[in-house]
Amino acid sequence: MHVAPASSLLAGYYVISLRPVGAHVALRRAAARLGARTFALSPWRIVQRDSDAVRAALQAALDAEIVIFSSPPAVAAAAALQPLVRREGQDWFAVGAGTAAALAARGVAPVRAPTRMDSEGLLALLPLHALAGRRVGLVTAPGGRGMIAAALEAAGAHLRRADVYARVPVRPSARRLAALQALPEPWLLPISSGEALTALLAQLPDPVRTRLQRAQALAASDRLAVLARTLGFADVRVAVDARPESLLAAAVPASQAVAHVS
Repeated sequence: MHVAPASSLLAGYYVISLRPVGAHVALRRAAARLGARTFALSPWRIVQRDSDAVRAALQAALDAEIVIFSSPPAVAAAAALQPLVRREGQDWFAVGAGTAAALAARGVAPVRAPTRMDSEGLLALLPLHALAGRRVGLVTAPGGRGMIAAALEAAGAHLRRADVYARVPVRPSARRLAALQALPEPWLLPISSGEALTALLAQLPDPVRTRLQRAQALAASDRLAVLARTLGFADVRVAVDARPESLLAAAVPASQAVAHVS
């Protein structure tokens, strides 16, 4: 769908999207509203997990006193396995507004979500000091939200983890990499997942990786900003949260400054 730009603040920019295969729409629309174009460069695709063990783990997680969903794909994958029902006395949490909205769309309310929509924000919202001995369910993917799981266990919670979907690596084709190399700069690289960034860089040939590292990195948190700098990005800005609009807003001051100088 074509989106008419609401402004031209990012005209001439290319937004390199690291979202999973088929999940670029929201970022593409947000970029188009600011006059930017989007280039999809997915490091992985989302795959539903389904087995007796996965279903049992999900039931155990949903029976916990506190239930946490890590992402909209976690909500979708769990709902495909069984109806999601919040019982009286349970506290349900979502990592961000998108995850909370996905739960609400399936009739689950109320759900608490942090203003800072990342692992750090969720942990600040959780009563970590009072979790010792309590059952906490975490609905997520293998390797996902490791900070949350570690903090819950360190707080003494009885963690019930359900990995209901998986991230399957996707290697960019030679044709796709050539198309990326043909794009004019400047580039913007929104970063909402450290795993996605690390996985992608590991798959890129040196010339492509070197050029990508010249992009302005738009990190969804201070932690991701540190990671981006560690991985060779020199121009790193921190957004207020992980929403596409917020990530791109972190680049707007720079574009305004460039326009002013020119």
